[in-house]
Amino acid sequence: MKAAKFANRSLFVASVIVTGAIAGAFVWFLLFVMNLGISFIWEKMPAHFGPYFPLAACLVGGLIIGLFAKRFGPYPEDLNEVMAKVKQDGRYEYDKLGTMSIAALLPLFFGGSVGPEAGLTGAIAGICTWVGDRMKRFGSDFKQLTSVGTMAALSAIFTAPLFGFAAPLYGGEPEGSEQTITLPKTSKLVVYFCAIAGALGALMGLSSLFGGGMSLPHYSDIHVGATEAVWFLPLALIGAAGGWLFCAFDGCFKRASDKMGDRPVLKAIIAGLVLATMGIALPFTMFAGEVQTEQLNEAWMSMGAVTLLATGFVKVAVTPLCIRFGWRGGHFFPVIFAGVSIGYGMATLTGADPVFCLCTCTAALVGGVMRQPLMTVLLLFLCFPVKGVVVMIAAAALGAALPLPKALRTTTEKSHA
Repeated sequence: MKAAKFANRSLFVASVIVTGAIAGAFVWFLLFVMNLGISFIWEKMPAHFGPYFPLAACLVGGLIIGLFAKRFGPYPEDLNEVMAKVKQDGRYEYDKLGTMSIAALLPLFFGGSVGPEAGLTGAIAGICTWVGDRMKRFGSDFKQLTSVGTMAALSAIFTAPLFGFAAPLYGGEPEGSEQTITLPKTSKLVVYFCAIAGALGALMGLSSLFGGGMSLPHYSDIHVGATEAVWFLPLALIGAAGGWLFCAFDGCFKRASDKMGDRPVLKAIIAGLVLATMGIALPFTMFAGEVQTEQLNEAWMSMGAVTLLATGFVKVAVTPLCIRFGWRGGHFFPVIFAGVSIGYGMATLTGADPVFCLCTCTAALVGGVMRQPLMTVLLLFLCFPVKGVVVMIAAAALGAALPLPKALRTTTEKSHA
């Protein structure tokens, strides 16, 4: 009996590693395709259209996205919706895996101010459910491959293992639920570690061999002196204001979208028009933000504080517009970029350490959007140094504490991964 139980556990752990590797490989594949599409549209074609190419690309993109949604439905689902279904049902249906993948890529191809995490997580959850269905005859533990694989996918997408560990544990299933993992806590952590190792190993291995992937730059140096201490509260407040505005815009655009009814083509074209107009005036307001962050690192000192601040706050408005008007995707990468842009603007104005300004403004802004300080800090370890943890926790707590009107709470206060 013990030998059979050990063999079953060993098979389960091996399956978890393979599932994590599949998740990481699929994340890499979709990101690789995304980069190919963006490169073709935005590097090969602009030479034929001149400086107003964003207008043509975003209007055509809006038309394609709207027609696709009209034909197949509103995909991909929001990250929170995917996580909620995985937690509630222990699975995520995979019958529309191809549709979800294409729907996730289209807004990214055409410069949408959205991240890939929503579509990627839904696709991974579907794949892991399929694997679990094939292997559940080996034991009830295999039903948990969906939640484990989803967590591994989040770790791979953000290259943030701690965020992947915390995401499925935070706000988990009710005690006693059939979906609760039956493994002891120590074994549960080992399982999560194996899944994350498999996902990150596959993603990094494929990226090193073939290129691709997606990551924000990492800031290693941060200085906290008297000047930074004086400016901490103003910096955190302006970042928190950005997070509050994101929630406000999200609520307003959701109500506007609801009033327009079932008109996916019109809404997607409107979003494309606004996105292109803002992109012509402030180019960094387009796309998810990871490449733009690297470019901003090189150019911020020549841009001026007004342009940097305007870029960050316009990004805060354009992202929820895209999401609510059919350019569906995630918001994590865009809001991190918005915080970085605002942080550089404040560094220009104050003379404080730039990384300190970035760290404070970004943590406060993301904390205001996620409403979960701990999750915010675990996510931001992907780009900010561990020695800035106290600054990030304080700023994220301030951002999360800034009260939201009741009308906005239903759409944003539940936003945690």
